[in-house]
Amino acid sequence: MARIFGTDGVRGLANIAPMSPEVVMALGRAAVHVLALASSEVKPSLIVGCDTRLSSPLFEAALTAGICAAGADVLNVGVLPTAGVAYLVRHTGAIGGVVISASHNPYMDNGIKFFSATGTKLEDRLEEELEARISRGDVGTPPTGEGIGRPSLYEAGAGHYIDFLKQTFHYEIPMRLRIGLDCANGAASTVAPALFRQLGDEVHVWHATPDGVNINKQCGAVYPAFLQQKVLEEKLDIGFAFDGDADRLIAIDHTGRILDGDYLLAVCAQALLEGDPVSQRIIVSTVMANLGLEQALRQIGFELYRTPVGDKYVVEGMQQTGARLGGEQSGHIVFLNHHTTGDGLLTAVQLLNVIAARQLPLATLAQILHKFPQILLNIKIRERRDPLDLPQVRQVVEEAEHRLGHEGRVVVRLSGTESVARVMVEGPEENLIESLARRIGQAITRALDGSADDQSPTLARE
Repeated sequence: MARIFGTDGVRGLANIAPMSPEVVMALGRAAVHVLALASSEVKPSLIVGCDTRLSSPLFEAALTAGICAAGADVLNVGVLPTAGVAYLVRHTGAIGGVVISASHNPYMDNGIKFFSATGTKLEDRLEEELEARISRGDVGTPPTGEGIGRPSLYEAGAGHYIDFLKQTFHYEIPMRLRIGLDCANGAASTVAPALFRQLGDEVHVWHATPDGVNINKQCGAVYPAFLQQKVLEEKLDIGFAFDGDADRLIAIDHTGRILDGDYLLAVCAQALLEGDPVSQRIIVSTVMANLGLEQALRQIGFELYRTPVGDKYVVEGMQQTGARLGGEQSGHIVFLNHHTTGDGLLTAVQLLNVIAARQLPLATLAQILHKFPQILLNIKIRERRDPLDLPQVRQVVEEAEHRLGHEGRVVVRLSGTESVARVMVEGPEENLIESLARRIGQAITRALDGSADDQSPTLARE
């Protein structure tokens, strides 16, 4: 069986393998066998939550059936951010958690994310074991009678998660700030307004009326231009844009500037330095982090440790280095002294902590970072194959790296969540990096698609 796990769980078009009810039910059954090995509970339980996609109830039913068929109970929290499920796993002592979500993808897709008993995403070896069990059809001895699992609603789950987030704010409540929220018509739609109305003086909310198909649709972290406009129109102090499962955050300062994960790491690193000057001087991010972040961190005494793309690899890097702060340019930020995974709501609260501590607006705090020009290409491909395995692509990449020397970087990778090849080129001159990115993109297109040589993928500038 082909590997079904990507950089962030299983993801694909809903109702088509691997995101079919049959595979999801098998994953639920296999997860109990894999996760229960480390549990002493006679009747283990798993937390199950989801986002607001049309297909989420379908997969919730299939997943619940698989878990119960393997002899574990299900505590169903309904619609809740991914990080909320991870927190509740630790809060309840469950053997693991499962989130049904495709994060920032359009509503037609869906996905499955697994968490261990510690609230961290599964290691690669455990994902491989899950796949192996499914491939072998290994379901063990099916329990009968009272051995079958029982599903139940965990209605207090969302409240416990909100209380946890609120407790991480350390200053006077309510803050004298006018806050804007874009909930992406996703998992943040209920909990984010409830949380920030307790913390802020005035809260404006958009895209918090999910209908199953409007998740991420020209809103939220994948489309921050909407909140940018609203922050300026309403003269707000700050804006927080979440993605579909609210594990990512893009912030907007009062001037309308869009601040991604690189900026958020730079801002929070300043607070980390002042709050605990003897802490480990390492910040963890991925190969996609801008060179400007590396320079900014160096100036205040931090080293940037890079990992592969994926917030679970960021967490592993933090555990290896002893770092307390890490994250991705996409807006996954991890505060290991508070939580075990990326959490958009927690990140927003920590930004409010920094603002309150420094008594400065976010726009001023973010001035520490000056980014290098960066071009991002997302190239749709028919054949899921690592572009760097192809000699003709590798040659063009090596030529680009030679042109840039020590003043730039090139990253080419196969997306772990979509049928897309991602190309990132950064350097001192925008015209040069745009030209190099286009050449690499055209080489990938010719090698994997056989499309016209003059195809121009969409450019995203930093």
